[in-house]
Amino acid sequence: MIHLRIVAPEPEAHKALEILHGSPAVLNVVHLHAAARKPDGDLILCDVAREEASVILGDLKELEIPRVGSIAVEHIETSLSDAAVAAEKAAPGLPSDAVVWEEVEQHTSENTELSISFIAFMVLAMQIGAVGILLDQPILIVGAMVVGPEFGPLAGLSVALVQRRGDLARRSLAALGVGFPAGIVLACLATLIFKGIGASPDDFVPSDHEFTNFISNPDFFSFFVAFVAGTVGILSLTNAKSGALVGVLISVTTIPAASNIGVAAAYGDWTEASGAAGQLAINLTSIVLAGVITLFVQRRYYVTRRVKHLGDPSRAAAGLPVGRSAHRSRDS
Repeated sequence: MIHLRIVAPEPEAHKALEILHGSPAVLNVVHLHAAARKPDGDLILCDVAREEASVILGDLKELEIPRVGSIAVEHIETSLSDAAVAAEKAAPGLPSDAVVWEEVEQHTSENTELSISFIAFMVLAMQIGAVGILLDQPILIVGAMVVGPEFGPLAGLSVALVQRRGDLARRSLAALGVGFPAGIVLACLATLIFKGIGASPDDFVPSDHEFTNFISNPDFFSFFVAFVAGTVGILSLTNAKSGALVGVLISVTTIPAASNIGVAAAYGDWTEASGAAGQLAINLTSIVLAGVITLFVQRRYYVTRRVKHLGDPSRAAAGLPVGRSAHRSRDS
């Protein structure tokens, strides 16, 4: 179940109540007149079956409530109520398959910011990856994969392409476009320092690193694993299964490949560097492609349900057009 806290001026609040009362997937509706301050307005609390959350939120956004008030979305971990069971049955589909699109947009927007912490995580992850390559230690490669934050902007780019959001695409590309070069350059500098102090060998021979040699040798399985991992990553994002996302992070070699570019550059091994660059390009492209396809399929299912809901009579009671959306571009 999803809990909504809605603050809106009295006219919009009463329209929202019509929407909420008209949906069998909504329960525990509480209306407190003039209870809210900053912004001033009525306070409405309600619970919604997860399967129907984005549909209901779509109506509330059509009422311009986010502009004149606010909507907060929270997860209900446990609900002991026969009414809640009935509301979930009234909503088509299963809660585990439902996507709350507003939640996805919020998460991806937060994870695509080009911040100091993002750059720091990228640089530190590649430092670990560089040492793992120099020592031929797979455990360090796995550690670098887990530390790397690159999946956030990749997921954000996928969402941006499906929803045609140029602002999100620009932020995602900026994070990737700065994070990877910064990490590669500093991995190269670190390797040069290691060489200078004698911590690493004077010569780097890729064939002597049998456990990490795959990082710079892309093949069909590089694409296949990255595509499958990208699909799982998006599913974990849309269904809030963070445990699966950890598995995704240790399945793709984006961070290790970028680290290897820096290491190979420090040793002047441009064949190794180009192989690692190819691995990186395949991984990035495959993850975004998988993300776009997965999100497109999920989005089509939601749009079908949303279009069907537009004919609900409760919309007329709320002053919304029946059979069409007041925000056509947002429902496609």
